[in-house]
Amino acid sequence: MTESEIIPLLRGTPADLRVRVVETCDSTNSALKRDAASLPANSVLIALTQTGGRGRLGRSFYSPPGHGLYMSLLLRPALSIDDVTLLTPAAAVAVCRAIEGLFGVEAKIKWVNDVYVRGKKVCGILTEAVFAPGGDLSHVVLGLGVNLTPPPGGFPAEISQIAGAVLTEDRPGALPALAASVLSEFYSLYQTLPGYDLRAEYAPRLLYVGRDVLVLRGGETRRARVLGADDRCRLLVRYENGGSDALSGGEITLRPLGGEL
Repeated sequence: MTESEIIPLLRGTPADLRVRVVETCDSTNSALKRDAASLPANSVLIALTQTGGRGRLGRSFYSPPGHGLYMSLLLRPALSIDDVTLLTPAAAVAVCRAIEGLFGVEAKIKWVNDVYVRGKKVCGILTEAVFAPGGDLSHVVLGLGVNLTPPPGGFPAEISQIAGAVLTEDRPGALPALAASVLSEFYSLYQTLPGYDLRAEYAPRLLYVGRDVLVLRGGETRRARVLGADDRCRLLVRYENGGSDALSGGEITLRPLGGEL
């Protein structure tokens, strides 16, 4: 995959968008953060493989060459700190739109930053805000990794029960098409924030609505039922003691079978 394969497929992206494809790097997010001071906004870095792909909460992201999209964007958004939290759900909706539009398969969102296809995680999103010394927002690096096809021999044992791929076999031109579509869909949303009703697309794709989950936040685990999402794409839950919350951070996992709230 090269820049010349991606750029002609872009639509509606900013005129100053710069796409760079490299053979390998440690992490596209880390690389953009290191070089942010010398790069303009809307710089995009894509690696064909990552040696140290990163996810949320210090986790790694498996990045085999030729089987996924590993991409980060450098953004300098004119958004309030509160509105910056919309970037992750916007990216999740963009990935879903791209997968559904290109490949005709249904994509779902597991709050807060994962996209699932056929019950398996195919995409993780990592959004990192960087602040200036005075406390103002300097820039945001938004990274995403999409498993397009399964690697030879399958995924490593430690993630094989969770990880999946969008396609079951290689398809010519699929990777640059996915890169261009994700960028096009993301910028179509990004350029309308915060006014766009993101919830209208986010909430119907949300996994586990009506299901009982474990909420992991701040070192605490609580049982709750997922009710949906609010207009900020925060997860609405009701705890077993009857209290409710709109979550903007943490993570959820399905509860073991058995028991009602």
